[in-house]
Amino acid sequence: MRTTLLFIRHGETAWNRAKRYCGWHDVALSAGGEAQVRRLARRLAGARIDAVYSSDRRRALQTARILFKRRHITQVPDLREMNFGVFEGLTHKEVLKAYPAVYRRWLRAPFKVVIPEGEGLRGFQRRAVKALNSIVRKNQGRTVAVVCHGGIVATLVMHIKRTKDFWHYIPSAASVTKVLYIGKRGRLEIFNG
Repeated sequence: MRTTLLFIRHGETAWNRAKRYCGWHDVALSAGGEAQVRRLARRLAGARIDAVYSSDRRRALQTARILFKRRHITQVPDLREMNFGVFEGLTHKEVLKAYPAVYRRWLRAPFKVVIPEGEGLRGFQRRAVKALNSIVRKNQGRTVAVVCHGGIVATLVMHIKRTKDFWHYIPSAASVTKVLYIGKRGRLEIFNG
């Protein structure tokens, strides 16, 4: 049985624009992010979507509501972005100044470093895969939209492709990544479309 998942990264926020780590902070879409999502809504118009899931963070829910106006949206806390701990709310330069050693190690080898007061990439990926498996199991033979975050998409693509190249798979704001499941096996059809 074929199940299609459309992973949709939320539209841009002011924090994304400023290159701040958002993580678990509940940041809203910017006006530019809302415009991105409206453009995506026009592209998705007419697409058959059987179910809609979303992270419980405001930026993802706003994206889902713009895209799927009157549809029921199932909120899944496990679809939240990675918890960036002490990096949250800071820009690259600010993190580099405040936490230079741990930040450099994390950028070089994100699977080997747990951000202080945050989440390790291994645990984050386990959480994302658990949510993914639950969605696939409940939606056999359907087409499902999953509105979430860049880190979630990256970890799920890494899981499907059996790679650890986290930085390579961060998608753009308001983009679609399509994964086709046949049984329990996923195949990446479109990345960052």
